[in-house]
Amino acid sequence: MSSCIIIGAGITGITAAKHLADAGWDVTVLDKGRGIGGRMATRRIENAVFDHGAQYFSAQDVDFQRITLQLEKNEVAELWHLEEMELPEEQFKNPRWIGKKGMSSIPKHLSIGLNILTNQKVTKISSLDAKYQITTDSNEVFIADELICTIPAPQVLDLLKSSEIELTNEAQLAFNNIIYQPCIAVMAVLNKKSNIPYPGGIKFENADVSWIADNFQKGISSDFGVTIHTSPTFTEQHLEDDLMVIGKDLLNQMSVWIEESSIITYQVHRWRYSLASKRYHSKYITVGQDNPIYFGGDGFGNGNIEGAFQSGLAMARAILKA
Repeated sequence: MSSCIIIGAGITGITAAKHLADAGWDVTVLDKGRGIGGRMATRRIENAVFDHGAQYFSAQDVDFQRITLQLEKNEVAELWHLEEMELPEEQFKNPRWIGKKGMSSIPKHLSIGLNILTNQKVTKISSLDAKYQITTDSNEVFIADELICTIPAPQVLDLLKSSEIELTNEAQLAFNNIIYQPCIAVMAVLNKKSNIPYPGGIKFENADVSWIADNFQKGISSDFGVTIHTSPTFTEQHLEDDLMVIGKDLLNQMSVWIEESSIITYQVHRWRYSLASKRYHSKYITVGQDNPIYFGGDGFGNGNIEGAFQSGLAMARAILKA
């Protein structure tokens, strides 16, 4: 049985793993985090539920539409009718989908049956008799025929450097040119409804806050809770600041929508690689000749969740074809 190790349990890694596993491969997915899904993240604070990473996704690709409709049939995903918002038509011209129980419910559903190991940060890649040997920070060793890496480009470069793997000029240029925008997410538990109009989301331009969402109106939380996302400019200026101080300041800025007296508690999360604003044109890139390593993710191709799915599927198909 052929085997593959996949680094990263976001939507790219899960998609590649599922496609290979369905073809009869032995697949192991390693992720440094405590959970899976990457930015398709959902958090519970007290009794409130928050999508604090990606807020929704679109499905224009035929393969991704098929998966999305299956998720809807299984009551995992549903439409969020953002076209009802008073926003420029071009921003929401395509249907937007969400996880019915939060965005993280989607990667959790897609990963059923897969062998995913969390709290496993990969620290070194080595070649071993035409196979790959992967070492983690807990000194565990994994060996497989093929290797897929889906982590953000800056982390890729650090890993390859520690593994003493040299890149071609093309590959070095590709990774260097992938640019990510950071984001800070504030999650506030409320004792009453927010003043955000239905269906529960507001997009801002040229402000410290780029997005605010009411998770109760969104339908994922039975208790009142609001998510705030900062703009790239604000985030770059304050990424290393005290998160709780930032959270309080942003909540004060949003007092029209979130009354100060309604705030019970709040938490703040820092996303260093929130959105790939500049991506590599192809869905993936390979490093090496005889037995190449495949690199992909939302920094490749079309980006966002749909692009991440396309990247994972393209890498899995290339490996099966090879």
